[in-house]
Amino acid sequence: MGQLEVPEGAYYGASTQRAVQNFPISGERFDRRFIWALGTIKAAAALANRDLHIVDPGKADAIAQAADETAAGVFDDQFVLDIFQTGSGTSTNTNANEIIAHRASEFLGASIHEGKLLVHPNDDVNRGQSSNDVIPTAIHLSALAELREVLIPAVERLRAVLYAKREEFWPVIKTGRTHLQDATPIRLGQEFLGYAGQMDRALQRLEQASDELREVALGGNAVGTGINMHADFPRRTIEHINERTGLGLRETSNHFQAQSTIDNVVAASGAVRTVAISLLKIANDIRWMGSGPRAGIGELDVPAVQPGSSIMPGKVNPVIAESLTQACAMVLGNDVTVSIAGQSGNFELNVMLPIAARSLLHSIRYLGTATRNFADNLVAGLSATSRGPDIVESGLMLVTALAPEIGYDAAAALAKEAYASGRTIRDLARERTSLSETDLNRILDPAAMVEPGRQFASAGG
Repeated sequence: MGQLEVPEGAYYGASTQRAVQNFPISGERFDRRFIWALGTIKAAAALANRDLHIVDPGKADAIAQAADETAAGVFDDQFVLDIFQTGSGTSTNTNANEIIAHRASEFLGASIHEGKLLVHPNDDVNRGQSSNDVIPTAIHLSALAELREVLIPAVERLRAVLYAKREEFWPVIKTGRTHLQDATPIRLGQEFLGYAGQMDRALQRLEQASDELREVALGGNAVGTGINMHADFPRRTIEHINERTGLGLRETSNHFQAQSTIDNVVAASGAVRTVAISLLKIANDIRWMGSGPRAGIGELDVPAVQPGSSIMPGKVNPVIAESLTQACAMVLGNDVTVSIAGQSGNFELNVMLPIAARSLLHSIRYLGTATRNFADNLVAGLSATSRGPDIVESGLMLVTALAPEIGYDAAAALAKEAYASGRTIRDLARERTSLSETDLNRILDPAAMVEPGRQFASAGG
């Protein structure tokens, strides 16, 4: 395509510079974790090519060393391409190949200023590879690492805090709510047991997502056939990756699906989306229970972490929960993006890989950091007020416990009269039924209502 000027001192070459000119879209670049994954793959590939006697050992070792520096972030400023680029990510794969080739050439004695390459970006660094299998593999590897190091530990932390609060709040009996209306009594600890159970299942879903991502396309090369590649190359490369990361990647059993689709990425994004929806439920429940504190529900005291208003002195807002709900909203939007990207695989290749990578990685990282912040700076500091227990006796749905004794219709009439008169179910039952005080104490005991004929562990799993 002719000559092209490249900035002096750049480790990338003309192909990358052309892509810089072609995609002046957003200024947003690939995440640090993605560059780590790309460098890790290139280092492992170099070692595999050395083991298979395909690339000269001296060159291969220099490539691996340069790729390790790339993975460590030494050349992050040299990854100059926009996220909105060629749909296969070829430009960024080329960017990596050129950086690594220049740096490996330096290790072998060449000077970057002379423009002499002793290592070729395509023939040596990219040997046995294609953007079409490297970029999907980098997406899987980077997302898998983010799940393991960011989101899963954050969910585990929140689960632990929720279980601790379940234990702390177990003695607190309050009015339950269905349809936002009063329902029969429930332990505050039982509500938190429900939240903790959501996080138990969130971890199961994230483990399933991790397993989806362990299956990688590496070895398919251009269209899944493995053209121009040694048959043992993918196995050896993946072994080197696993030795370095401990993430347990495995070569796909069907390269044609692995390169023509991003179904695994779509599934992983769906799991992260489900976790976000669970977190929205928890955060919003806590916001409601902490609302007021006098004009709202006011059953929880939310930690005061900053002034809540520039005009109303003493106002405290649930800002930590609000930050989490915004992160959750972003995850839901990103999942739509990944879903649309997943539909954009035509024949042998998906052509929305960069935006799928960006969306999934942002979802995992931001949801993870917001979840840990929510656990440590809000949930851990929650305390129960007396508001919930104080209004249990006036709850209309205490009448539910009377229904087996006096019948549904009579119980409904009591509830209607109690609501109209402002009196309690207990008072009216004394007048309108033949039940003794002993019977009423037994039947209308809130503690009996929260565990009727069964036991819920107040500690443990």
